[in-house]
Amino acid sequence: MQSLKEVLNELNNVDNTNKNEVENELVSIGTSVVPELVNQLQVVRGLKRGVVAMTLIRLGDASVEYLQKAAKNNADFKWVAEYLIREIKGSKIA
Repeated sequence: MQSLKEVLNELNNVDNTNKNEVENELVSIGTSVVPELVNQLQVVRGLKRGVVAMTLIRLGDASVEYLQKAAKNNADFKWVAEYLIREIKGSKIA
């Protein structure tokens, strides 16, 4: 299994067709990567940011605490964190 850093590096060269495979790799690493994914979400852009965000949503409740902490420490990130938390909470209802 690849490390988080290796999988994130794959995102530098991925296209829309292969992004789901990389997202699945990130999810398969498990919830231990949540803190780093939240950190990455605050600095990456474009396709990479979308994949990281979807991974956090798929990892579910484990992401919420770290998203809340990041929102408190980074006002510019607050809306992103709140959106993802709503997505996570909403996916549990459906």
